[in-house]
Amino acid sequence: MGTVQFIGFSGVAQALGAEARRAGLAVPGFRSPPRLSGAIRTIRCSPAGGSVVSVVIQGRPMTDVIGDMIDGVVAANQLSGERAELVRGRLRRTVAAAA
Repeated sequence: MGTVQFIGFSGVAQALGAEARRAGLAVPGFRSPPRLSGAIRTIRCSPAGGSVVSVVIQGRPMTDVIGDMIDGVVAANQLSGERAELVRGRLRRTVAAAA
């Protein structure tokens, strides 16, 4: 949990979106909770482009929520391997700096 909680879900979404844009990545929308009952996280991709990452916030450590949001950015951009890990690290550092 820690200091990351002070920026909250919307602050994390804004920080991740700004950093994703700087990295030349597509920025998904973020929402909570997922529409799919029982799901902790989901991602919806639109045929027209764009995606929405939905995560459960209540009752979960903020670090888990942030991890799901970061994974959503990676999935929305269809990243894998070394590139995915580099982006995850960059996004984690961004959130930590914003806290």
